[in-house]
Amino acid sequence: MNIKSLLLGSAAALAAVSGAQAADAIVAAEPEPMEYVRVCDAFGTGYFYIPGTETCLKIGGFIRVQGDFGRDAADNRWNQDDLGGNNQSTSDWDMFSRAYISFDAKSDTEFGTLTGFFAMEANADNDAASDADSLFDVDEAYIQLGGLKAGFFYSWWDKGLNGETDDLSTNSEFNSIAYLYDGGTFQAGVAIDELEGTSTKANGVGIEGIVSASLGGVSFDLLGGYDTEFEEGAIRALLSADLGPGVFQLAGIWASDFNAYYGDAEWTVAASYRFNATEKFAITPGAQYWSDVDFIDGNDQWRVGVTADYQITEGLASRLSVQYTDPDIGDDSVSGFLRLQRDF
Repeated sequence: MNIKSLLLGSAAALAAVSGAQAADAIVAAEPEPMEYVRVCDAFGTGYFYIPGTETCLKIGGFIRVQGDFGRDAADNRWNQDDLGGNNQSTSDWDMFSRAYISFDAKSDTEFGTLTGFFAMEANADNDAASDADSLFDVDEAYIQLGGLKAGFFYSWWDKGLNGETDDLSTNSEFNSIAYLYDGGTFQAGVAIDELEGTSTKANGVGIEGIVSASLGGVSFDLLGGYDTEFEEGAIRALLSADLGPGVFQLAGIWASDFNAYYGDAEWTVAASYRFNATEKFAITPGAQYWSDVDFIDGNDQWRVGVTADYQITEGLASRLSVQYTDPDIGDDSVSGFLRLQRDF
């Protein structure tokens, strides 16, 4: 009986130990703490910290639906947007859709703010003859540290007047290295641009310089560009001033001859006034005059137009543009577009 009791007791002890081990094996592990996305307000609204880093990221963009009208509207739009289209259509109206998305990464360093920016757009058009249909295009891609900027981006020539009447540059996007000193009310900068693809000459180099000043509601820009391949350049001045319930702007350009920065005419002047009728509705009439278009003596042109903007709701806006152009060589024309855009 003693041996039997001992064996039974040992078996019971082994069963108890095995049961305890099995129970321990199926106990759920404690969940690890989760790192939630944190808001970064150091660089403005919309930024958040990339988890595990001190880099702030902002994602933005828009969806645009637009209908153009005017003589050869489809062909003219793709040529002007420089999207590589080979559209041979002569339609006087055209509709397209565009998606744009951007990524803006920023962080503080001992040398100033470090920025990495990338933006891309894609277009959709029903015209099967257009290579621009569903074309993905890099809009900008650059690195910036303090006032030093390098990559593919819009130059200072891209800045224009309010509205859609003016045309103040021939090319405004390059692979560049630029430096801008920002003293608050005073700015000065210089840039070196690769001009490949902007003219018939390859491997061109361009030099830009700008000085800007602002005081109260008045700002002034003086910008110059020199094309080393053509050995020609252009100078542009732009004035902007708060006036009454809106903003008045005036611009003028002089070019020595055709060059990558401005090759439309020997000189031109343009003006616009954005009238803010309400918080949601604005109307902008504008006008521009060109002298010696294509650098042909006596070949002048003028344009007048109006642009209306209406903010339907937060993030959703509409724009209507109507322009009348009267050249000395060729027929006068009416053109424009109606746009609906959702920003995010």
